[in-house]
Parts: sequence; structure tokens; C-alpha cells
Amino acid sequence: MMNKSKDYISWDEYFMGVALLSSMRSKDPNTKVGACIVNPNKRIVGIGYNGFPHGCSDDVFPWNRDGDFLDTKYPYVVHAEPNAILNSTSNLTGATLYVTLFPCNECAKLIIQCGIKEIVYISKKYEDTDSFKASLKMFEAAGLTTRQMKSPKLTLKYD
Repeated sequence: MMNKSKDYISWDEYFMGVALLSSMRSKDPNTKVGACIVNPNKRIVGIGYNGFPHGCSDDVFPWNRDGDFLDTKYPYVVHAEPNAILNSTSNLTGATLYVTLFPCNECAKLIIQCGIKEIVYISKKYEDTDSFKASLKMFEAAGLTTRQMKSPKLTLKYD
């Protein structure tokens, strides 16, 4: 009898891999973010990446990070987390969100409201910002768990 392979990836690596693959769909030249939502039965129920809303051409709207507000990407880009929530195929109560970048405070509100209970992330590159601190405060108050995932098999380009 042959023994099973020992070099398979964990569930966390699998789902974060889907989030990383999703992030590669983003056309943002600076920060590509992907998200994968998994229900308690380990089934993927939503995926998303950061980009412009349907009908808003990424050839017309700006990708700039600096300048007048309306000439930057910030008022237009939909983050990966709300895209994954909007793309979800079922109720998200008790789900886990795998996301490549720790969620901002605006995304945190949506994550909490839809019933997600755990956030697994890779990067916390904005941990010194008020947005990060507000997200963490809301997650703690709402009873969500957060954990940073480190895996030699998974890497981000913007870390």
C-alpha cells in the first residue's frame, strides 16, 4: 500500500492562494489585493479583487495615488473585500475572510455587518494608520478574530 503525499498545502495556504490569485486580476499598479470568503464547511462562497466598479473603464479612471482627490484612484476603487462580499453565493454568517492586505476601516464595517467571524491576512503594511487601528478596534468589539498568516509558499509583491 502506498502512503499519501506529505507535501500538500494546508487549508489556509489553499484559500490564501485563491486570494493571491484573485489579486493578480487587479490592474492597480501599486497595490493588488485579493479576497476569498470561505464558509464554515470550507467551501469558497465569494472572491474579489480591488478595481473600478462595473462600467467604469480602467483606461479612463485614474490610478494615481497623489494629486487632487478626484484625479486619484481613491474615490473610485472598490476594495477586494466588498467585491468578494458582493460576489458571494450564500449567507456569510460564520465565514472566514482570507485577504492579502489587512482591511481598511470602511471594509471592516461591511465585513462585520455580513457576519464574517474571522479575518486571515498576509500583510499589515498600513498598521501605523488610523484606518488600521479603527478596523482592529471594530473587529475586537464585534468579536471577530484576526490572524496574520506567514507561509514560505505564499508571497506578496508589495511586502
